[in-house]
Amino acid sequence: MNNELQELLKSIRPLDAAAVKLAEERQSKLAKPPGSLGLLEDISVRLAGITGKVKNRAEKCRIIVLCADNGIIEEGVSSAPRSVTMAQAVNMTKRLTGMSSMAKYFGNEVVVADMGIADPYDCPAILNHKLMPGTRNFLKEDAMDRETAEKAVLIGAGLAAAAAKDGCDCIGVGEMGIGNTSSSSAVLSVLTGLSIETVTGRGGGLTDSAFLHKKEVLEKAIAARRPDKNDVIDVISKVGGLDIAAMCGVFLGAAANRLPVVIDGFISIVAALCAARLCPDAAQYMFPSHASFEPGYRKAADELGLRPWLGLGMRLGEGSGCPIAFEVIKAACAAMNGMALFGEESVIDDGYLDEIRKGDSFSI
Repeated sequence: MNNELQELLKSIRPLDAAAVKLAEERQSKLAKPPGSLGLLEDISVRLAGITGKVKNRAEKCRIIVLCADNGIIEEGVSSAPRSVTMAQAVNMTKRLTGMSSMAKYFGNEVVVADMGIADPYDCPAILNHKLMPGTRNFLKEDAMDRETAEKAVLIGAGLAAAAAKDGCDCIGVGEMGIGNTSSSSAVLSVLTGLSIETVTGRGGGLTDSAFLHKKEVLEKAIAARRPDKNDVIDVISKVGGLDIAAMCGVFLGAAANRLPVVIDGFISIVAALCAARLCPDAAQYMFPSHASFEPGYRKAADELGLRPWLGLGMRLGEGSGCPIAFEVIKAACAAMNGMALFGEESVIDDGYLDEIRKGDSFSI
């Protein structure tokens, strides 16, 4: 591991325990039954641990989308052509995709970065961080070399640092890359020891025969590449993607800059798991949005100890869960910051809650 990446990992610290305690104390005084706001309470407390402040906001939110092609599509594992990666990356800058149209409506910023788009395009709004024109076909050779994977991680971390410098209150992580459910399934299978059968879904949609073929290709590829499950960079470089590597870096960069960061769907949560394996403290800065339709999503969420907030049946990717999750975070902040407190602004006598508090009847 190169020195810059080592320094990044060393810079990540646990949550601010004192701020967490103060936030929990304020939560206990809010004029409501304990636990009655469910996950919103946990969100507000964790935000305090991240920022060091009891009262927080999520007004300036940015979705960082990492785009790259995947050589494994040469094996017929995707239903969509490679050109969709380029076309959708461009459309994101025009706010014409599912994610970017929602982001526009809610007033969120969108940053689109080219990590390895194979097809040519003319769009100055896309940040050019291209390291290679897509990964190599990892059934036949390593997806990329180790140095390239490390560079991609550091680029992602730099994008998170830029968001912090620009005054973002919260960021989200999305992707665009045809074939990236295959690379994500391979990475997740290796890191967890779970079978390809267990973690692999149909991605954008495959026939039964094509789905079976996809799983067979991934099993053969992992056997051929023999990635070291205890070395995240080795796994990414052998069977991963440039987008996954950079997304992993965004999660690490968010933690290093004490920024809350939202996980989108399957590819995003696999990248989050990579980041947490490199630095376990990074997981404390992550907030899950929706439960992806992909079967591997739940496995990765369990590994991270995270519970997705929303069950919307979504499987679009792009970072589409992030604009919705930002609104949930805003709701948590609004309650924490604006609710009356027992014994102060509220005229309610909270003595009736004593027994409930003892029994923690509203715990989730």
